[in-house]
Amino acid sequence: MHEAVFRFATPHAAVLYRALAPEAGEVEGSRSREEVALQDPETLVLRVEAADVHALRAALNMWLRLVNVADELQEMIRHE
Repeated sequence: MHEAVFRFATPHAAVLYRALAPEAGEVEGSRSREEVALQDPETLVLRVEAADVHALRAALNMWLRLVNVADELQEMIRHE
């Protein structure tokens, strides 16, 4: 099993958590499992486990993009 853990320090951690948590978990037939958690009010934790390195790379590509887009949207909303 392969694993990657990322911690994102952002004032939007709670909002990002609420947006991303429903997408996390183990999907039947998937070779990866994701977990999103709040370490503290300003730290979002993303943990990805995968059966092989290729599945880990694919899952990380998707999840890091999701976190980035959600954070960018919060920045846009904040500046309007």
